[in-house]
Amino acid sequence: MSRQWSAADVPRQDGRTVVVTGANSGLGFAAAAMFAAKGADVVLACRSEAKAEAAVLRIGHQAGSVRAAVLDLADLGSVRRFADEFREQHDRLDVLVNNAGVMWSPLTRTAQGFEVQFGTNHLGHFALTGHLLPLLLRTPGARVTTATSLAQGTGKIDFDDLNWHTRKYSTTAAYAQSKLANMMFTLELGRRLRAAGSAVVATASHPGWTATELTRHSPGVLRKVSPLIGMPPGKGVLPTMRAATDPAAPNGSCWGPAHLFETKGHPEPARVPRRAQDAAVAGRLWEESTRLTEVRYDDLEN
Repeated sequence: MSRQWSAADVPRQDGRTVVVTGANSGLGFAAAAMFAAKGADVVLACRSEAKAEAAVLRIGHQAGSVRAAVLDLADLGSVRRFADEFREQHDRLDVLVNNAGVMWSPLTRTAQGFEVQFGTNHLGHFALTGHLLPLLLRTPGARVTTATSLAQGTGKIDFDDLNWHTRKYSTTAAYAQSKLANMMFTLELGRRLRAAGSAVVATASHPGWTATELTRHSPGVLRKVSPLIGMPPGKGVLPTMRAATDPAAPNGSCWGPAHLFETKGHPEPARVPRRAQDAAVAGRLWEESTRLTEVRYDDLEN
């Protein structure tokens, strides 16, 4: 395998079933298209059915198949409906890519009243993974890859006010908390999978500086320079693809761009902040996430 890992290094995915959340644009679309080109049967799980169908048409005919499905991660009812339908229609799930997210959003709340960034980026994916876990556990070589961000390095899990009911709202701090939660979820899921004797692998990735629609709530200057400075989605998605498909990517690993403080370049192992490695906090976050979503990972309970 080449030293600078590229799209050419993505293994063939023939006969494999993949779910990509937020697959109608940006990194999610790039991942879905790449999986389909490699022969996977890909489900584009998106909040908007119309946008998902448009993405299917944009991907077009590939070696694998692509189909649209409705999934609103900001509504746990929608998460359950998607998972129930998926389990009825499929007997395997090889790769779950927890990619969808919102960034720097004004203070709004999900259908269940959670702060939208924590509720969408973390709790929605926590619930989705839990609902789909039985399929993952019975699929040889299955993998869960969750998108985090360099912002995790400034994140803090505030158990006194996870959903920003009492503290002054900060769009950037709320985003950082959600992205730290994504990394801690990956590490805790990996620990629980190992303890249960499962071969399912949990990995994480971040795209460095990649120009996508995720920056729509960022300051105007940043929106203008991002397309000029950031990587295009087709390159920014490579850490996700490596985390999701490289047989050498171990349980609990995180992947990101290799250069310029992990903002650009080919995918390599990324630094995991010390705060994210706190197993006690991760365990508590898991229990809080279970309580808030009412989704239990019974198959991993000892």
